[in-house]
Amino acid sequence: MRTPALIGVLSLALASATVLANHASAVTPNVSVVDATTAEETFKGTLVCAQCGLKKPDAHECQDVLLVDDGKGNTAEYYITKNDVAEKAGEACTLKIPATVTGTVSQKDGKTWLTPSKIEKH
Repeated sequence: MRTPALIGVLSLALASATVLANHASAVTPNVSVVDATTAEETFKGTLVCAQCGLKKPDAHECQDVLLVDDGKGNTAEYYITKNDVAEKAGEACTLKIPATVTGTVSQKDGKTWLTPSKIEKH
């Protein structure tokens, strides 16, 4: 049984969500929706561990990172998302493993993440 107080709370929540949605579209009129089927990319580089190899201060456990040289002396870091493909490939830990990784790229917490669909170690 719904009480008047619960109905009031639900109405307020719905009204707030509507206002926020309208405000967001008014503030950011040039925002487009990203296609959920982001294209896969392939990167060739060296798998290392953020904690053991790169000594990243924010790494508190082993985390694979693919280091990719751009040919101009710069190295891009692609943090490998932990999924079934990454688990099957195993962690780099203290090793430097030449590898080719195919997957989708995203940004999160100021880092570039690569969600692998395929990892080939050379």
